[in-house]
Amino acid sequence: MANFKTLDDFDLAGKRVLLRADLNVPVENGKVTDATRIERLIPTIREITKVGGKAILLSHFGRPKGKVDKAFTLETVVPAVADELGHPVGFIDTDWTDVEQAKKAIDSAPEGSTLVLENTRFHPGEEENDLDLAKRMASLGDIYVNDAFSAAHRAHASTEAIARLLPSAAGRAMQAELEALEKGLGQPKRPVIAIVGGAKVSSKIELLENLIHKVEALVIGGAMANTFVHALGLGVGKSLCEKDLADLANTIMAKAEAARCAIILPIDGTVAWHFEADAPHRTYGMDAIDPDGMILDVGPGSIERIKGAIDEAGTLVWNGPLGAFEMNPFDHGTTEIARYVAARTKAGKLVSVAGGGDTVAALAKAGVKDNLTYVSTAGGAFLEWMEGKPLPGVEALKQG
Repeated sequence: MANFKTLDDFDLAGKRVLLRADLNVPVENGKVTDATRIERLIPTIREITKVGGKAILLSHFGRPKGKVDKAFTLETVVPAVADELGHPVGFIDTDWTDVEQAKKAIDSAPEGSTLVLENTRFHPGEEENDLDLAKRMASLGDIYVNDAFSAAHRAHASTEAIARLLPSAAGRAMQAELEALEKGLGQPKRPVIAIVGGAKVSSKIELLENLIHKVEALVIGGAMANTFVHALGLGVGKSLCEKDLADLANTIMAKAEAARCAIILPIDGTVAWHFEADAPHRTYGMDAIDPDGMILDVGPGSIERIKGAIDEAGTLVWNGPLGAFEMNPFDHGTTEIARYVAARTKAGKLVSVAGGGDTVAALAKAGVKDNLTYVSTAGGAFLEWMEGKPLPGVEALKQG
């Protein structure tokens, strides 16, 4: 964390602290259904308010397209923030064209207050990274703290421009994320193994091409593995496969060989003839897939091969399931590997960092979401980090 200031670098007493949060949480019938992102904010909020600072939360919510749309008001989320915090939380309505009323409300709030400002995307300047909007936002605080890694891949007024206008720091959740990612690929304990799964190679080209230069072994699973298997001249039946990307798959494998990165592909698969839960299925070697079948999971031989690679690793990074994990029994491979990673982590033999929506859901289904070294809920930002891209919201926090 040498490149970033944290809460430890500031005297927060009596200060107005603009806290970039991610309150873009799922809501049904006016109620928050998953408060994970709110939970991760609580330590930072408490650290600000316990010394008399005012925690003033900035966040987007949904896609109001730069207009005031009360279907996307953050007032809906305020009760969930209050529940997690255990204290009342105020709400300040503003459309971001004029912040004078917001400024008065903040100034009149008692020390130690927590306040939520209205949706930053109610103004078109938010997604345009507009400097004038950022200046209006900055006028409401003395210090800027970004605790929303999940929004750090976007250069928006509340994530990038504002950080250059006020003394800025990473909040505790952002700090934890950055430290975990540094352990994952920045300065990892070697050897490093990556597991990349999911449906399509086309959505993860940049990810694969970055990882082959960062890791010693790369496990490719899920339907995207079928494209590589097909590129090797083997049949994949009626499985999901981007056959037009065979040349690209071969290029990636050649680059990996040159970079001394071992590509680990499935050697067997669980095949079904219908894409549905509990469909009849059987295991085939990858050199003998039924031409009428679909590969929906890795087979037992592949699972053991992946475990062997994990045994040799000091660090693991993971994005994407190994099969159709949403359906029994095709969740078996992903679940088995998830529990193995958790056990190696618990034994102190592995640093494990995972992220991405499907990955988090698969780890939760396997009952091990809390048993890895770090699980990122950041989605797109986590994927862009794995791709080696600079994240605007992080870059803006770096000390000059």
